[in-house]
Amino acid sequence: MITKRLRRFIEDVDRVVADTDDQYELTARISPLMAELLTDGYRLPDECTRPSPDHNMTYPLYIAPDDSWCLASVVWDVDQRTPVHGHETWGVVGIYSGIEHEVRFLKPSATAPAAPLTPAGETRWRAGQVTICCTTDDDVHAVVAEGDVPTIGIHVYGGNIGTIQRRRYDPATGAVTWFASGWDPVPA
Repeated sequence: MITKRLRRFIEDVDRVVADTDDQYELTARISPLMAELLTDGYRLPDECTRPSPDHNMTYPLYIAPDDSWCLASVVWDVDQRTPVHGHETWGVVGIYSGIEHEVRFLKPSATAPAAPLTPAGETRWRAGQVTICCTTDDDVHAVVAEGDVPTIGIHVYGGNIGTIQRRRYDPATGAVTWFASGWDPVPA
């Protein structure tokens, strides 16, 4: 599953992660690497592009041996949406196909009482575009897959996103529940 081109991307990200622990520098340096991966014509394996009719799929492409970062293919079928959620880490996303409609919210203070979330804007990301999806102070959003093909993103996260305890928000009340997303098995 790891091609020569993907191996080079992994090695480049490994160097960045080893070089700094500043999340803003990390995301700023990884974003152009992601853009290059997308423009170089990298092709995800077919088995990592398959949607599910029930929920978005998160396929692991690479997890650093020390869990310092991971790489995933995240696939939403047409019209699927996520709940409002956070990541609790930094992240960079490159849109591989489809349209990702992102709705952002201001991240509530950990000490503030629960209150409705404050909208912070919307963006439609299209194939070939790269976004810094999250830093620990700015990572509350929901995603909707738009268009007539599945939306597929190549995601790089600080840590192992499949095991990180993350927040899910009720946007109307600000109530928080915790979850770990886990990983979907790559189909044979």
